[in-house]
Amino acid sequence: MSEIKKPLHVEHEKNFITQFQQFWSKYNKQTTYGLAIIVLVVGGYLGYKYLIQEPNEKKAAEAMFRAEEYFRMDSVKLALQGDNINSGFLKIISKYGGTKSANLAAFYAGTCYLRLGDYNNAIKYLKDFSSPALQLEARTHGMLGDAYSELNKKEEAIAEYKKAGTVFDKDDLLSSEYLFRAGYLYESMGKTKDAIEMYQIIKDKYPSSQRGYDIDKYLARLGVLK
Repeated sequence: MSEIKKPLHVEHEKNFITQFQQFWSKYNKQTTYGLAIIVLVVGGYLGYKYLIQEPNEKKAAEAMFRAEEYFRMDSVKLALQGDNINSGFLKIISKYGGTKSANLAAFYAGTCYLRLGDYNNAIKYLKDFSSPALQLEARTHGMLGDAYSELNKKEEAIAEYKKAGTVFDKDDLLSSEYLFRAGYLYESMGKTKDAIEMYQIIKDKYPSSQRGYDIDKYLARLGVLK
């Protein structure tokens, strides 16, 4: 009688089961620990996201509503500190750190302190703010430049103004204004070559801006134009 051969796929399945049994016998503890760690990490992430992060984002956004209203009304101190019922930007930052609203509150807080003339705190909070929106980033660097300038830290101010003038160079108004401020500070420090460089960029790139219309007189007084 001829030998009955088993189908090939049956042999493959048998070999796979045997190999798996051998692997499990050798590595079952390590595999169990690895799976447990994955479960803990994934469970921890999902728990944080749905039980902590998302509720905090919602509460922070609700708290921001009234603070932004005070800001628009130019009630700067109330916007910063809140009232007896509503939180201000400072409390939102401390209570809901890590949320999008707390990040935006840092921008508002820095702006408020700049208006109040508290330039050190303006710098502190503006430095804590970050945004993927280039125009907002340019505005932030510009305000940092203003704060440093008021503190007579001209080198730091120039560095911020140059960032503000180049981070979103499609904005004629902001870019030309901040490059002008950088150039004006260079001029006040006696750094004529650097001042001319800033003014020349405005002349070449932003001739239709308000600063572009006036820039020739600044170049002329530095001897570039007659």
